[in-house]
Amino acid sequence: MTDTRSLEQLIREHSAHEPVPALCALREALLARYGDSLQAILYYGSCLRGGDPFDGLVDLYVIVDRYRHAYSKVLPAWANALLPPNVYYLEQHLPEGTVRCKYAVLSLRSLARGTCTCCFHSYIWARFAQPMGILYCRNEAIARRLYRDLARAVTTFIRRIIPALAKQFTIAELWQQGLALTYRAELRVEKGQRGQTIHLHHEDYYQAISAAVLESLPPITVEHQPHTDTYRARLTAGQRALNRIAWKLRIAQGKLLSLLRLLKAFFTFAGGLDYIIWKLERHSGLKIEITPRLRRYPLIFIWGLMWRLYRQGIFR
Repeated sequence: MTDTRSLEQLIREHSAHEPVPALCALREALLARYGDSLQAILYYGSCLRGGDPFDGLVDLYVIVDRYRHAYSKVLPAWANALLPPNVYYLEQHLPEGTVRCKYAVLSLRSLARGTCTCCFHSYIWARFAQPMGILYCRNEAIARRLYRDLARAVTTFIRRIIPALAKQFTIAELWQQGLALTYRAELRVEKGQRGQTIHLHHEDYYQAISAAVLESLPPITVEHQPHTDTYRARLTAGQRALNRIAWKLRIAQGKLLSLLRLLKAFFTFAGGLDYIIWKLERHSGLKIEITPRLRRYPLIFIWGLMWRLYRQGIFR
C-alpha cells in the first residue's frame, strides 16, 4: 500500500508558497464572487514557477462545495456537473497593471472522482498530479481533503503510466513520457517538450513524491544507482497490451471531450473565441484571422477552422 500520509505531507509542504499580491487580488475577487460555496483556490503553471502574473493569463482552479450552491442559475450548474469543469475569465486592475486569469470550477465531489484510480480519463488526475500552489483554503478539514485528493492524483498517474514505460525506467522518464502521453489525450497547442520542461523545473518535487509511491507498489522494484535510481516493473505482456488499448481509447475520448469543452466555453467564457485564438497564436507563432462570419456564428464555423489548424499541425 502507498504511504498516503507521507505523500500528502510532501505535497502539503511543496504547496506552501507565499502568493504574490496580484494573486491575492484575484483571490479576494473570487471570494466575493462565490462566497460560502468557495472551498479552495489552487494555482499552477507559470505563476508557480515564478513567472510574471501580468504576462498572459493566470491559471486557477476554483473548488466549490456544490455546483447548485456556487451558481444562481441552473444551466451553468448542470453544464459543470455534466462535463466539468466550467471555465471563466476574471481580471483585476492594480497599480502595477491588470492581472487576468482563466479559472476552472470544480466541486469537491468532481475533484474526488476525477483523481481516483476508478476514473478512466486523465483530464483531472493528470493535472492535479502536477505541482500546485494553494491560494486559499476554507479550513483545515478542507485542506486535509484537498491534499488527500492531490496525493490520489499522483498515485493514479503513476499507476496508469507505468505499464506504458519500458520495463526499466527512471523517475524522469516516468514524468516526461507520462505527461507527453496525457497531453496526447487532449487537444493541445503546447510544444512537444512541455512535459520535459515541467519536470525539470520541479525535478526535486517529482523525485520525492514518486519515490513515496513507487517503493511501496508491489509490482515495482528499485535498483539504487550512484546518480539515478532505476525502477523495474514486473508486469505481464497482457497487462501492457491492455494498457496500450486503454490509452488509445483515452486519446480518442479526450479529443472528443476537448471539443465538447470548447463548445461549452463559448457560453461560459466571456470573450471565449478571442481567448482560444490568442492561445493558438501564442503557442504556434501564427496569425489566425477571425472572420466576421466566424465571430457571428462561432458554433457553426469554428469546426472548419479547427480542422484546418489540425491539418497544419498547430495542435494535436
